[in-house]
Amino acid sequence: MPHSASAKKRHRQNLRNRDRNRAAKSEIKSSIRKVLEAISTGDVALAREQFRGASRTADQAASAGTIHRNRAARIKSRLSARVLAASKGDSAATSKVRKATKA
Repeated sequence: MPHSASAKKRHRQNLRNRDRNRAAKSEIKSSIRKVLEAISTGDVALAREQFRGASRTADQAASAGTIHRNRAARIKSRLSARVLAASKGDSAATSKVRKATKA
């Protein structure tokens, strides 16, 4: 346990920031899952809409410093490729999604 007043304050800040970061990361994962589920059901319009929300969430987390900006870019790039493949009717992309959601 911290003893000095500044260490106690820093501990409180760390706990508060940890909760905030966990919530942001959980929101990112949930939005990714929604995109993948929409692709696996074949609903491309919903997948595009969910993708916009997921990319916005990733960008917000990156700007706040919760995740690295390259990670946000990687998330958006991978989801974009899957949504594009699903819109073209690529069955290989949807089978990848089904495997990813099962695992």
